[in-house]
Amino acid sequence: MLNTIRGARIAAVQLQQIRLGHRVRGNPPIYARSLKQRIQELNYKDELYTSRIDIGFPPIKQSKEVRDHRLQHLRKIKSDKNLEKSSRNLKLEINLEDVRKEWLKTTGPFHKKQIADHYGVFEHLYGEGYFLPHLNIDALYNLKDGTFLPVCAGNVIKPTEALEAPIITYESDDNALWTLAFTSLDGHLYENEKEYLHWLVANIPGNAIEKGETLVEYLQPFPLKGTGYHRYVFVLYKQDKTIDYALPKVTSSSALQDRTFVTREWYKKHQDNITPIGLAFYQSVWDYSVRSFFHNVLNAKEPEYEYDFPAPYIRPQEWFPRRKPFNLYMDKYRDPKKINEEYLLRKLKNEDPFKRPPPPLKFPNAQQLPKSMPSWLKLHEKKIRLGWGRVNDV
Repeated sequence: MLNTIRGARIAAVQLQQIRLGHRVRGNPPIYARSLKQRIQELNYKDELYTSRIDIGFPPIKQSKEVRDHRLQHLRKIKSDKNLEKSSRNLKLEINLEDVRKEWLKTTGPFHKKQIADHYGVFEHLYGEGYFLPHLNIDALYNLKDGTFLPVCAGNVIKPTEALEAPIITYESDDNALWTLAFTSLDGHLYENEKEYLHWLVANIPGNAIEKGETLVEYLQPFPLKGTGYHRYVFVLYKQDKTIDYALPKVTSSSALQDRTFVTREWYKKHQDNITPIGLAFYQSVWDYSVRSFFHNVLNAKEPEYEYDFPAPYIRPQEWFPRRKPFNLYMDKYRDPKKINEEYLLRKLKNEDPFKRPPPPLKFPNAQQLPKSMPSWLKLHEKKIRLGWGRVNDV
């Protein structure tokens, strides 16, 4: 019996793996995975879902003569002392339009692709596919006041500013055929993984959008209230031949459900005849035109996604509140509008529209306050001197 107990104790000690007076947790080193193996397991990514496929045109390789000419031009500019001197004196004038054209020919497409990756445009359009936007698209919304609002790489355009189709321009040969698609990546009302097709023009000869076949008429963006910013993407595809997409014609009076679209599936169906080459996108957020769109165009109630936070709990008043600043304690039980009005009047009391405001105190904390002033009022005056608290919010 004693031998059995002694053997059990020895086995228990061996299982506890006591090493240098400490119990070792986990498997013994001969069975445990190494740190390298654990890091590889944590960082493992399936190639089927992480590998990316270039579905666009290959990058245009410059000839050796063009590269040599560019290098000589750069060396000439860097060695020009007059340019360096005028640059230091802030007198160097540069034609920004020439700079933009040079940027679009060199690093512009790579920068656009990088920004599109940042916003997840390629991922939500094509999944693992992407392309380099070699051809620049200029999309301009007419604001009806003599100005035009351009679509850049992710700028914000309100729905009120995009009520009508933009003016689309790009460089093209007269014999080339194009397809222009305009979709919203966010905000489908019924299905998560689908888009709304806002505009689709096919078989465009050259850059004459008006001569193309409009399969889906233009529809304004309508980001829902409370859902943040929505992405709206223009993609220009180059066609190998005239294509019949076999899509039903969608007009401005058609049901919204008829515009349900999945770019990836549509592109897989026609990938042998079209190749993406141009990209432009912007973001949009709710404004009041969305409400009129739902009421007047869709004849439906506007959905709103907002959370109404409950009013903060305020405990009942106490006869002798201890360890609580007097002014802050009393403000809890006052009307917030009255408090804001009081602070606004305090803020405007010493302001004169025809006089320069008095300079702030150089050392606010060094200015003594009356000794008879209560401690809570001293703290209140110090906050006003330092510009802290509610006085700056009204």
